[in-house]
Amino acid sequence: MADSADVIIIGSGPNGLAAAIRLAQSERTVAVYEAASVAGGGARSAALTLPEFIHDPFAAVFPVAAASPFFRSLQLEDHGLNWIDPPALLAHPLDDGTAVMLYRSVEQTAAGLGSDGAVYLEMMQPLVADAALLVQDLLAPPGAQRHPLALARFGPHAVRSAAGFACSHFHADEARALLAGNAAHSFLPLDAPLTAGFALFLAILGHAVGWPIAKGGAGNLGAALVSKLQSLGGGVHVNHRVHTVSELPPAAAIFFDTDPRQIASIAGSHLSPRFRARLRRHRYGPGVFKIDYALDGPVPWVAAECLTAGTVHLGGSLEAIAASESNVTRGRHPDRPFVIVSQPSLFDATRAPAGRHSLWAYCHVPAGSTVDMTDRIEDQIERFAPGFRDRILDRHIMTPRDLEAANANLAGGAINGGVQDFRAYLGWALARPSPYATPNPALFRCSAATPPGGGVHGMAGWHAAEYMLRQQRVKPGRKRAWGASV
Repeated sequence: MADSADVIIIGSGPNGLAAAIRLAQSERTVAVYEAASVAGGGARSAALTLPEFIHDPFAAVFPVAAASPFFRSLQLEDHGLNWIDPPALLAHPLDDGTAVMLYRSVEQTAAGLGSDGAVYLEMMQPLVADAALLVQDLLAPPGAQRHPLALARFGPHAVRSAAGFACSHFHADEARALLAGNAAHSFLPLDAPLTAGFALFLAILGHAVGWPIAKGGAGNLGAALVSKLQSLGGGVHVNHRVHTVSELPPAAAIFFDTDPRQIASIAGSHLSPRFRARLRRHRYGPGVFKIDYALDGPVPWVAAECLTAGTVHLGGSLEAIAASESNVTRGRHPDRPFVIVSQPSLFDATRAPAGRHSLWAYCHVPAGSTVDMTDRIEDQIERFAPGFRDRILDRHIMTPRDLEAANANLAGGAINGGVQDFRAYLGWALARPSPYATPNPALFRCSAATPPGGGVHGMAGWHAAEYMLRQQRVKPGRKRAWGASV
């Protein structure tokens, strides 16, 4: 790899790699610096429990990646990425022994919602028909939307709270629970505005592109992005933590795929004190307590259809999930947390030895929590799968502090890039000249703390790169010595 580059990217998560690829496509030389021993950020795999078990320490299910306009343009299948689509996207078991199911088919999903099926069908069919347009606009920064009619159909639903929307549209537990589980991915209380939008967007993605897993582990998505970058002449330095921009080789610009506090620390005096203070005030939101399991067999779900789903939401009714998420946002640890489960080895034989299975589960907790949630998570799994504990061969626990230690972007265990509410959206909309810019014309932001926010989609990196290219601030071959004052 060359000693210098037109552009340096700090952090090799999906957004950093997306920015690097887009810039390399535009004939800029690009070098990526990654603190970990492997590139990929949240798209990584690791051996966490027993031999031959492959686990995903961070992201595991990729509906937004499968829909990402930029990722779809890269033909990542030519670089080793293969998506696996489970027969069902999502199972949401209830206490009566049944489960609500989300399928690719809107009609099949609606058929399982009883008296609410017709309402679901009528509401979702036009939104799914608009899916490609909605993806483009919802994964764009404020002001860059180009499909007003599609947004006009989606927006009035999306701005509402999930609790209010569900109760006004659906009458039975099944549809309400399905919506609540999807809304809880927002890390917001379910009575907060916009949470209905999170719920509907995940359902729309499911019907349009699925909720796939990566064959062989999430790390194969990161590896495919690295391979694409290398095919364009870019390179990645792993095991290279950047402490200050002054230690970097000459470059015309630096992109930060890091959380805001790291930008303030690494850039130092190359940014104004006022802007650094603003970065340090970034709101991260709740954290995650995560467990990876090695099992001697599949989870013994009471509702057998759960074994057809790649993802399982555990929490029961809308009211129970809302109470759990409300407790977390108030700094409490719920006795019955909402738990998200991924069971990839049911559909990907590479994840575990024959006859055995890997499992991924987490719940939300207050940021930086030190409370052990193992028993509470396993009680929730046992609630819907009695005998689960008897299947455990080994477990690997990651507290919020462990997650941050493994990936510095996950401050306090927050995996979503920051709170994504109206206040955050307004901040992005008012950022001048762009949410990707800084007061220093050679420093750019491209992490999940910039629009469109959390999720494995690479679009924050792509938009940041596009912004720089439109400004024509970095010409090929132009360098800057970062040891000097900027």
